[in-house]
Amino acid sequence: MDHGNVVLRFDEVTFHYDANKPILKETSFSVRENAKITIMGQNGAGKSTIFKLILGASGTKKEDVTNDMTLKPVEGKVHILNGASVGIGLQVMPKRFFEHTVMEYFETAFTEKTYNLEKLIKRVLDVVQFQTDLNKKIKDFSGGQLARLLLAYALIQEPDILLLDEPTNNLDTEGIDHLTGFLMGYEKTVIVISHDANFLNSFTDGVLNLDVYTKKVEQYVGDYFDVIEQIASQLERERRVNAQLQRNIQDRKDKINFFAHKGGKMRKLASKLREEAAENEDDLVEVRRDDKTIRPFIIPAQEWTEVISRISSVGVIVGHKRIQKKVEIKLFTRTKLQITGPNGIGKSTLLRELALGENKGTSISEGIKVGYYQQDFAGLDFSKTVYESLHEMMEEPSHEKIYSTGAHFLLTSELMRNKVESLSEGQKGLLCYARFVLQEPGLLILDEPTNHINFRHLPIIAKAIDDFEGAIILVSHMPEFVEQIKLNELLDLKELL
Repeated sequence: MDHGNVVLRFDEVTFHYDANKPILKETSFSVRENAKITIMGQNGAGKSTIFKLILGASGTKKEDVTNDMTLKPVEGKVHILNGASVGIGLQVMPKRFFEHTVMEYFETAFTEKTYNLEKLIKRVLDVVQFQTDLNKKIKDFSGGQLARLLLAYALIQEPDILLLDEPTNNLDTEGIDHLTGFLMGYEKTVIVISHDANFLNSFTDGVLNLDVYTKKVEQYVGDYFDVIEQIASQLERERRVNAQLQRNIQDRKDKINFFAHKGGKMRKLASKLREEAAENEDDLVEVRRDDKTIRPFIIPAQEWTEVISRISSVGVIVGHKRIQKKVEIKLFTRTKLQITGPNGIGKSTLLRELALGENKGTSISEGIKVGYYQQDFAGLDFSKTVYESLHEMMEEPSHEKIYSTGAHFLLTSELMRNKVESLSEGQKGLLCYARFVLQEPGLLILDEPTNHINFRHLPIIAKAIDDFEGAIILVSHMPEFVEQIKLNELLDLKELL
């Protein structure tokens, strides 16, 4: 597809909440009409900040965009082509919409009354492969269904610039394939934040790479995997150049130390070598520090010799009604149970009930500690500091162990003092795993445990889950992640219908 005029431009944009901790520094890049762009970068590098700056420059007034979602640059300017509209597909459904019906929710997408709204809603729901009663309340939908509603909400506005933040979270394979096809055919600009490498590579024709250290953005042309190779090749070139320069510098310094104590011409030679060494040091390339990857870790398991949990019945959603179905599953140490089924069948509801002890057909042995990864992080207290969130997981808190465990998951001493609400979604995900390490659970309940996590971390997390000595109940729509875990029990809710 031919790209037209520049529809979005960042001109020397600097942004920070604290002047001593810049998020973006003199950042410049441009995006043309019809381009399909990926924003990549380490967790906390500022990807979501860029979205908020775009929304702030667009003058968007719709109800889904609140004041905390729009930002203005501290320095520089964000330019949007005159008249270009901006729409965003959020990661998580704002709680203020939970009591809205589907119809009421979509009404908030427009600043003026829309008389053919029902027709528009049905058309856009068809795009995201979702059918529902328009009078159903938002709070009654599953995570996967909410993901489709959030995407449909952005699409119904038909924006000139479509911003998508982790759009594949909670979507099954069919949903991701359908979304990919839609985006490839969308004849307007799309900018995506995602950690799903295969999804990104399917339609991306350019990448904006945020460097968490330099606070700048580098722009690349090409598909996602091609850009990853470009960055890796550039890193290798920079390292080779620096290695040679370092050898030259050391060689000259050795000679300087030898000749400096000699007289006459030898001293002059030492002075010349000193100048050459200084020139070589000036020529050293500032090698990009690639995204940090968490180091391998172990989730210690609570010691247990008896049955950890029994599941005798589960709820399955059929035609908007929940029906209890009999099953017979026992979980012991090293039992790894995967629960599967299409979006909306009740997987997340089942996991929540299991974790909270609300499913009458399930019993968890008294004394078992349950670690629960919720796809929307609802189990985290956002008002607590990161340190407090980790502290509460330990029976005998150790200041040193809390800080060392946090650092293992890239939660620095500085982040430890921040509120959980200030973390990026990816950092919240890593916080959950740090909490598991300190908790030492007997049962892990994992609802989409790859959501928001940088793909570089996923093989390490999969290994930790696979090595876990307790029991596991897992729901995941990422086959390549699940394949790395040796599962030994399967419950397909669809087969219970």
